[in-house]
Amino acid sequence: MTHLDEIQQAILNDRLDAIAELPVPESYRGVTVHADEVDMFEGLESRDKDPRRSLHVDDVPTPELGPGEALVAVMASAINYNTVWTSIFEPIPTFKFLRKYGKLSPLAKRHDLPYHVVGSDLSGVVLRTGAGVHNWKPGDEVVAHCLNVELEGPDGHNDTMLDTEQRIWGFETNFGGLAEIALVKANQLMPKPGHLTWEEAASPGLVNSTAYRQLVSRNGADMKQGDVVLIWGASGGLGSYATQYALNGGAIPVCVVSSPEKAKICQKLGAELIIDRTAEGYQFWKNENEQDPKEWQRFGAKIRELTGGEDPDIVFEHPGRETFGASVYAARKGGTIVTCASTSGYMHQYDNRYLWMNLKRIIGSHFANYRESWEANRLIAKGLIHPTLSKTYSLEETGQAALDVHRNAHQGKVGVLALAPEEGLGVRDEELRAKHLEGINAFRGA
Repeated sequence: MTHLDEIQQAILNDRLDAIAELPVPESYRGVTVHADEVDMFEGLESRDKDPRRSLHVDDVPTPELGPGEALVAVMASAINYNTVWTSIFEPIPTFKFLRKYGKLSPLAKRHDLPYHVVGSDLSGVVLRTGAGVHNWKPGDEVVAHCLNVELEGPDGHNDTMLDTEQRIWGFETNFGGLAEIALVKANQLMPKPGHLTWEEAASPGLVNSTAYRQLVSRNGADMKQGDVVLIWGASGGLGSYATQYALNGGAIPVCVVSSPEKAKICQKLGAELIIDRTAEGYQFWKNENEQDPKEWQRFGAKIRELTGGEDPDIVFEHPGRETFGASVYAARKGGTIVTCASTSGYMHQYDNRYLWMNLKRIIGSHFANYRESWEANRLIAKGLIHPTLSKTYSLEETGQAALDVHRNAHQGKVGVLALAPEEGLGVRDEELRAKHLEGINAFRGA
């Protein structure tokens, strides 16, 4: 039996107090991209790049544990768009991030390697903690948020997202969560919600915290009761949490989806106002270089038809280039467009007259600070917000899982099992789970 086998068995048999006595493995399996393959998709359109070719499952050395850090035995992880971007080497290969980080300090140099262990979500058990860590100990069941910060300068001490050395773990740093062991800062750790399985607990992290800051936090749109909130991709990874936060916070979501099946998922969450953009046939672009304002107007009219004449107070943006012109147009006078990503393209175009003459605001929102992530995780733990896991793959199938997300063939979140040998394990609070089983399983099989 290997050291990893011993760790796995201790976790599965609830012998968490034995974790501190078990040896840390010298190596583990992790999902990687390789620096010598960054040109493998040269000449292909983004949509034709296949993560199954670039994502590998390799045996990699366990990294040195530094001060303020923790090694975690990963039971499960999940796929995010940043793993898709990493796998297709867009907009730039992540090895540029690792090289830059490696120049920061001798300890950061560990991250600058010819391979990149990816993944920005995990649930698991703390194996070891570094010097100066006192809130966490070996055997603690945890989830991790993906904000990696140094906090040696003043800029991050009001909002850690503004730290000059802020990075996304598993994307801009190495040793991510799509692996059997991960290296994190101790201030990334949060308690695992006891009523969830390992794979369910791993799935909310990045998208849940991102949606919380973007929509609820004062650093984002500062949503209030009664706000009309237009949510693009409302059944997807980010949008499914935005829909839940709007409903949970007394707002009125207008959910934009691309199929009747996705509309049904939003209805299961409790949303009533839904736009199937495929059925409506919206074509916001006449061609590669020119948008169609008449389509913006038709889209705005559809929103007002659903809301009884009201325009959105908040537009929850993340598709980017394809939708941004329509988003700026659709927001009400004095409204807010809050954007956190650009999955359809980074170069946004919009008619500035609708922005400046109508006193609208565009807010950039990126992930979340520790406090926001903790609050978002607390809502999950209390059963007020639910994971949106639809399907789970094995570690060896991570390439296929990433392809699903790349091609938008998924609903909600796609999970990946690491040390967990099967789904359904890790539940500690059966009573709370029973109360929320319908919500927990809302996306299952979608």
